[in-house]
Amino acid sequence: MDETKLKIPEHVAIILDGNGRWAKRKGLLRHMGHVEGCKTVERLVEDAARLGIRYLTVYGFSTENWKRSEEEVSGLMQLFRYYMVRLLKSAKKNNVRVKVIGDRSRFDRDIIEGLNALEGETEKNTGLTFVIAVNYGGRDEIVRGVRRLAADIRAGRLSPEQVDETCLTAYLDTAGMPDPDLLIRTGGEQRLSNYLLWQMAYTEFYFTDVYWPDFNKEELIKAIEKYNKRERRFGGV
Repeated sequence: MDETKLKIPEHVAIILDGNGRWAKRKGLLRHMGHVEGCKTVERLVEDAARLGIRYLTVYGFSTENWKRSEEEVSGLMQLFRYYMVRLLKSAKKNNVRVKVIGDRSRFDRDIIEGLNALEGETEKNTGLTFVIAVNYGGRDEIVRGVRRLAADIRAGRLSPEQVDETCLTAYLDTAGMPDPDLLIRTGGEQRLSNYLLWQMAYTEFYFTDVYWPDFNKEELIKAIEKYNKRERRFGGV
């Protein structure tokens, strides 16, 4: 399909899977897979922006990732520190707005400050919105949102009768964003892994065996081509 004739989804969400297996296949340390994965993210943000995607959300670090080895988690934290600096420069250069979702309070102070800077220094950019899910889990997001909602009810700012889907959505990390039109998961697995559970009620899914470091613009277009061939129906009709 001609790239110029594609119907581009407004919001694409990605589960970046296969970094460790990519490194193992090449006889490299697992950490090198994550390093290459970050390079892929950088390239893909620019590719997505050029294609006209308005929101790109990536699963950077889940609430479950803390269970990995101390060495791997420590390596990922160092990679965060390095990548945040690169991302800020790239975002400013390419008019990208960065948004962070998840509970950032568990990170070290310098990482929290870096994440805050990414959002604050790019908030007026008008191009693609690049959303990074860090220390994120879909169930945790819903629980945190419900707690804030309950606090507002207890304080009298909201009545129980006002609570509906639209109301709850406003208490989630993704408030103000459209739900994903397309989910891409690399690495061959076919599950959601606690990712954007509320938001993906009507999202189209695309799974590929390609490991994340090997994912590129051509693979992204393949996913969008599949998306274009689907007749989207809502409510199971």
